[in-house]
Amino acid sequence: MTETAHRAAEFSRYATRSVEETHDSIAAHYYDARLVVMGERADFSNRLDVADLGALTVGRITFGTEMRFGFGEPGCYHVIVPLEGVCSVQQGGGAIGYATEQRALFFDPEYHIRMDTWSSDCDALTVKVDKLALHRSLETLLGTPLRRPPKFAPALDVTRGPARSWAALARWTLLEADVAQGLLSNPLIRDRFEQTLLEGLLLAADHDYRDHLAYPPPMRPAAVRRVMDVVQELPAEPYDAAGLAAIAQVGLRTLQDAFRKHVGMSPMAYVTEVRLQRVRDQLRASAPGTTTVAEVAYRWGFTHLGRFAQRYRRRFGEPPSQTLRTM
Repeated sequence: MTETAHRAAEFSRYATRSVEETHDSIAAHYYDARLVVMGERADFSNRLDVADLGALTVGRITFGTEMRFGFGEPGCYHVIVPLEGVCSVQQGGGAIGYATEQRALFFDPEYHIRMDTWSSDCDALTVKVDKLALHRSLETLLGTPLRRPPKFAPALDVTRGPARSWAALARWTLLEADVAQGLLSNPLIRDRFEQTLLEGLLLAADHDYRDHLAYPPPMRPAAVRRVMDVVQELPAEPYDAAGLAAIAQVGLRTLQDAFRKHVGMSPMAYVTEVRLQRVRDQLRASAPGTTTVAEVAYRWGFTHLGRFAQRYRRRFGEPPSQTLRTM
């Protein structure tokens, strides 16, 4: 995900009895899905309501008849929460079960998805989540760059706890479409609500960083947080130690000591760590032939490719060319 300007939420609504028009509206906001009507064709009646929050796309969809559909690797995380009815899902060729009113399903970005059964009465929230935005939110909650991507469990119990709250918040998003000058029309509120949904999903879902979130890191000094926030938002800027001290509004020695104590590395090492993770995320997300290692490295602020390649191999245990080729 690239950095985006602050803006209001955007709402869209579609209602049609045409399978082709349904395909186009789903593709416009989600994926190029292959739709197959399994029930009575005469009963097909699609409704799709969408709220675009930037890093998240929250939708509510019905078809009016039994359906089957699928799409390739989404490249994004995705959560489906039936409000009524059921659907069964295969991910990467393996069944992950039924989504019901009690059990939401969580899709991995790296595997193709097939909906084997979408019941005629299924009315579902469908939330697409930008992968890099979710990773960055996790980094913020953990207080450190990710060493590896999180691995999520395929299901959420939305009958209780934070998962129930998260599903209710996602549903509330769509209600704002009917509110003139509502809260989500304010870019500041939209930004904060987007972040609430990202962080809320990390607290609601089961994943291999979940236990760490139960014990948040000690509060860091304001000077350290200022630098970390700026670097996370704009990692490719040409930072130097003196410039980071100016951002922190403290002396260079004070900032270096604070970073070593509270982050475990120097300020410039933190810049490099964030940049390396951004490079890896982009290499993993890029289709073969669409970019080069050099282009990605330059984009994220690495100007000396030899040193970059050494640091990347040392950090991730493989050359960047292998990440681009195999991921």
